Amino acid sequence: MASISAARSLPAGHQPTTTHDHAPLTQSRETGDVNPESIQGEPIVNRDKAAPISKTWAHMVAGGIGGMTAATLTAPLDVLKTRLQSDFYQAQLKASRAAHTGHMNPLRTVAFHFRETVSILGTVYQQEGPRALFKGLGPNLVGVIPARSINFFTYGNGKRLISEHLAKGDSDSAWVHLSAGAIAGIVTSTATNPIWMVKTRLQLDKNMAIESGGVTKRRYKNSIDCIRQVVRDEGIRGLYKGMSASYLGVVESTMHWMLYEQIKQALARREERIVRSGRPKTWWDHTVDWTGKFGAAGFAKFVAAVLTYPHEVARTRLRQAPLADGRPKYTGLVQCFKLVWKEEGMLGLYGGMTPHLLRTVPSAAIMFGMYEGILRLLGTKA
Repeated sequence: MASISAARSLPAGHQPTTTHDHAPLTQSRETGDVNPESIQGEPIVNRDKAAPISKTWAHMVAGGIGGMTAATLTAPLDVLKTRLQSDFYQAQLKASRAAHTGHMNPLRTVAFHFRETVSILGTVYQQEGPRALFKGLGPNLVGVIPARSINFFTYGNGKRLISEHLAKGDSDSAWVHLSAGAIAGIVTSTATNPIWMVKTRLQLDKNMAIESGGVTKRRYKNSIDCIRQVVRDEGIRGLYKGMSASYLGVVESTMHWMLYEQIKQALARREERIVRSGRPKTWWDHTVDWTGKFGAAGFAKFVAAVLTYPHEVARTRLRQAPLADGRPKYTGLVQCFKLVWKEEGMLGLYGGMTPHLLRTVPSAAIMFGMYEGILRLLGTKA
């Protein structure tokens, strides 16, 4: 519908007012009515223009806060996950697995992993005390805050740039989400691998004095000492062990982002259908309004984690300290998969999956929920 400026078409004495410097009141030539969009002070043109560059930092802040909160609340399960992934604890559990040599259906497998989780939890608490459940939290937070900040910053702005320059403004395409997720995963893995390497070493460095009656002491005193010993004994490249498995893990983060975005779109279409129908919302509709995005993040993480979990085990094994003679047991990604399969079978590739899911699913829900909420407070589109 054609429009002209209200300053030229309104009667004398009725001067237009605006609530935005670039949003003049406009009036229809056909009806003489002022367009409602201009009353709200929003420009008629370029309404879908992306947020200014000054808003890009919002993704970094929101991601960092969300990641920090989620990591703190789920720290004990992260300790359990790392221990169950290591070959030391897999050897301890081998005797109990020998009693389950028969075929186990998926339900029994889940129950078996749950019993393992509870057993390790009790052992850690009894032998090492409650503080051991938060072992490695310091370097974990040091890693989580920059990692999540980088990941959400790269994804949020990458999606915007890809949609603007390659997708003609269509930010809802699945391939846009895939591309942005892959770029964010690669950048994050490269930048933060040394931090996660130190975190893994500290978590696996259990209190050997208790296990050996005081004969053997802990190998690493703290994060700085761990870095010093790794660089001295294994060189700078030692800080990047597990990088190949981390890049393999980009598949998980990319799948998570894509599934999350697709579920969000489905929720938005559901809301539109309810509005168009004019029916009052039921209690279930209100429940979906409040929990939909939390549930979307958790469900997307569950699917992505189950499908790609073996890379988590490989990454932990590749980051383990060398053997007593200085030689690493696992020398590469393919060799690691083959050796774990040969020595431990399929259960070895999924060791620690139960605490991993118990940690990552609620962690993803908390993190993405806070991310969306903070972006809304900062007036930035997710």
